[in-house]
Amino acid sequence: MTHTYQLTGMTCSSCEDKVKKALKLVENITNVEVSKENNTATITMDKHVALSDLQNALESKYQISTINHNETIEQTRSWLETYKPILLIFFYISLVTGLIQSKNHHFDLMEAMRHFMAGFFLVFSFFKMLNLKGFAESYMMYDVLAKKIPAWGYVYAFIELGLGIAYLLNFNPLITNSATFIVMNISIIGVLQSVLNKKKIQCACLGAVFNLPMSTVTIIEDGLMIMMSLIMLLTFL
Repeated sequence: MTHTYQLTGMTCSSCEDKVKKALKLVENITNVEVSKENNTATITMDKHVALSDLQNALESKYQISTINHNETIEQTRSWLETYKPILLIFFYISLVTGLIQSKNHHFDLMEAMRHFMAGFFLVFSFFKMLNLKGFAESYMMYDVLAKKIPAWGYVYAFIELGLGIAYLLNFNPLITNSATFIVMNISIIGVLQSVLNKKKIQCACLGAVFNLPMSTVTIIEDGLMIMMSLIMLLTFL
């Protein structure tokens, strides 16, 4: 995509070069054309870059602003494009779960959560298995246990597969939900650290197949599994 911005503060050709070089260093920007006469910068990017990121890349005397596009709309569109794989996965798992429940005489929350978690772990483990080595290498970049024990990344993918099968077969719910609660709590620690420290690293939730950034979306998906397993554990008390 290409956007043209108003860019003020340039007074000479040296300013043009300085601004052009600074903007080209911003992630996902592929080309920059700057005009001192028109006070504009035409920027081509692989995916939308926030206006604040562009401004942060420039010296304070240069001010950049939008001209022909709505920044809020572009950011929303970019977010949807980035997280489209996860959103589709959650939609399909939710759809299948709902269709199963539609055959019951009444909505069974425990059964619905069990089927949802089965789908979640089976699908997510599938993507990890497509490139197990790539997943393990990405996972050890932020997971607290995988950093210390690199083999944990390989083991984790099979644990997810095992949990998916266990939920599908309704195997010993106490053990299955306890394992989920423990494993996901360990997993979410590294995610929280990365997001809070604003580290721009790839999330390994879908293995190495999709280039998804670590964000609050990752926290939500891990937190959802923790919450569901806890709810089902509490039914045994």
